Amino acid sequence: MKNSRSESYAAAGVDITAGYKAVELMKQHIAKTFAKGVASDIGGFGGLFELDLTGISKPVLVSGTDGVGTKLKMAFLADKHDTVGIDCVAMCVNDIICCGAKPLFFLDYIACGKNIPERIADIVKGVADGCVMSGAALIGGETAEMPGFYPIDEYDLAGFSVGVVDKDKIIDNSKITEGDVVIALPSSGVHSNGFSLVRKVFDVENADLNAYSQELGDTLINTLLTPTEIYVKPMLALFEKVKVKGVSHITGGGFYENIPRSIPKGYGAKIDKKSVKVLPIFDLIKSVGKISERDMFNTFNMGVGMSVIVSKEDADKAIATLKENGKDAYVIGEIVRSDDGVVLC
Repeated sequence: MKNSRSESYAAAGVDITAGYKAVELMKQHIAKTFAKGVASDIGGFGGLFELDLTGISKPVLVSGTDGVGTKLKMAFLADKHDTVGIDCVAMCVNDIICCGAKPLFFLDYIACGKNIPERIADIVKGVADGCVMSGAALIGGETAEMPGFYPIDEYDLAGFSVGVVDKDKIIDNSKITEGDVVIALPSSGVHSNGFSLVRKVFDVENADLNAYSQELGDTLINTLLTPTEIYVKPMLALFEKVKVKGVSHITGGGFYENIPRSIPKGYGAKIDKKSVKVLPIFDLIKSVGKISERDMFNTFNMGVGMSVIVSKEDADKAIATLKENGKDAYVIGEIVRSDDGVVLC
């Protein structure tokens, strides 16, 4: 790459040598995600991954893609860029785990107004951290410098993951029946959804985000930038011990949109709202923004990042398994015959 430099392109706002420097800075972070199966190094035109199908008789590939959304605005305000990559990974791998798939690899895409190598490396550090948490290898990515399209100090971040599941073990909600139990896995905070509303409620561009909040036990900026929880490893452990009938990743649309996605037609989820361990940040958003309870549960995860449906007789074992794997799971409801999707009572 030593001879690769275009003065004309640089004059137009694109410094391709900054991209090379960014790659060198991020290599140390990417290397820690490499596991069995990675068959290429960073820098090629494609990322190679060799499938190990031991114990899988009918392999089905499962993919998921997502971004971080306007939570990135909080990272810009804080000038902190080393955790949003965790959010990006989480939003993808938490989706594919819902059908029982184990994430294999991840690729990211960063588009920016100006390529600042150190900042790009910080972003990728977060992506790599998320990959380690989920057991996925970071086998490639792309950084696009787009002056005039993005402001100099801003960027967008998206990615996708591919996983594998045995066809006979796909979680497809077909075995769900009345009386099954809905179990909650706690969230770490707002995760990566609803930030357009969050930013409006707190008027973040004009607020003192670094002021300590008694209600939160931390600053507002730290609370809002808390990375999205990654549920892959606890859920894989759960699949080994219990017959899981349905899984929902509670993202944009909250309870009302996401829980019904794991329930077959003719059934609904009766949720005991008093049992939901609502995090302080959601109480603060509700009071400051004067937001109705229904809108809160229809926008945010409210402290529940993932829900799991199991038979009543498996509930205790499921909760114990999740707790053994670091997730303080608890029951929030049951499956009923209904066409209403979710009912909070």
